[in-house]
Amino acid sequence: MNFNFLTPVSDAVLAHNELTAQQSLGKKIKIHSRQNGIPDLEGVKMAIIGVKENRNDVNYIGSQINFDTIRKTLYTLFPGNWHTTLADLGDIEPGESVEDTYFAIRTAIAVLYEKKIIPIVLGGSQDLTYANYRAYDDLLPMVNIASVDTNFDLGDASLPIKNNSYVGKVIVEEPYNLFNYATIGYQTYFNSQEEIDLIEKLYFEAYRLGEISGNINKVEPLLRDAHIVSVDLKAVRASEVSDNQKYSPNGFSGKEICAISRYAGISNKVSSFGIYEYQGSKNDSATSMLVAQMIWYFIEGVNCRVNDDEFNNEKYYQKYNVLVEDDELIFYKSLKTGRWWIEIPFLPNVNNKLKKHTLLPCMHSDYVLATQGEIPERWFKAYRKNSF
Repeated sequence: MNFNFLTPVSDAVLAHNELTAQQSLGKKIKIHSRQNGIPDLEGVKMAIIGVKENRNDVNYIGSQINFDTIRKTLYTLFPGNWHTTLADLGDIEPGESVEDTYFAIRTAIAVLYEKKIIPIVLGGSQDLTYANYRAYDDLLPMVNIASVDTNFDLGDASLPIKNNSYVGKVIVEEPYNLFNYATIGYQTYFNSQEEIDLIEKLYFEAYRLGEISGNINKVEPLLRDAHIVSVDLKAVRASEVSDNQKYSPNGFSGKEICAISRYAGISNKVSSFGIYEYQGSKNDSATSMLVAQMIWYFIEGVNCRVNDDEFNNEKYYQKYNVLVEDDELIFYKSLKTGRWWIEIPFLPNVNNKLKKHTLLPCMHSDYVLATQGEIPERWFKAYRKNSF
């Protein structure tokens, strides 16, 4: 495949990489350089791609993005006990128009998906998630997106796409491939009541910052069910990042956003991971170190993946049937990992979006609720989405 729209990693980063320790990550990554061109992707499991596109940012005033400080920082970190190979494919420069950039992203992600390589996208504005989503048009019948964000970014879908309205475009534009959209860490005062009501009406999932912050493992089943994970750096509290990146005094701590990144990596379903709204600062050490560590934790998560969602062999799982009012809820628990799923039934004579019985990731607490006569909210929303 010809990736001729990718520009190589800068010579400054490569020169800096020469000075890093022999055991560092930079010495183990396959890097797209001016001298050697695009590396051989044989055996590569993950690939970093920078996208220098931010023209659809509502606050765009001509500023340009550069990921050199993030790369320099990432390359100096030491890998964990990993068994996967990582590549850095360089950057996608802004196209003639934003649509050109979108096309390049779609093409790159579709090609990597076919090669079973997970793209780690470093982004300008978060509307690039729309292009990421569109890459799946010919790859999957239904797609789940998890967004770590302060805002829902629904906006006005009748207006041209912006970084605060891309989700509206994802929902209303054909082909309709979106099954679930989960927002993690939204802050109520940044979202209108109409937007909150609409998310509820569409049976999408939304979790407030306070809900997640006190119980970070609540995100695990959400990310286990996502194909695309999109992180807006505005979701990180201001004290954790450099000057130009500061947005709100409330947000996830560095530790929490890294835990979320690791859960995204552990998910067997996640096939693209993006970190967006990066704003470079004069002294960028805090933001670049945080983004580098988020990437590190995502890679760590991918290396910890366990194939525990095959339920053909009864040796590897336990099945629990719970009767709640008129509904029979069927839970599965993996004996390998202790993770839980709940079955979404396939309904006869109904236009099911999901074309077969599907298992929805859940938590042990959902099973406990069901035994107490309560239908888990995630199951109810998925059931309604599947049949309306």
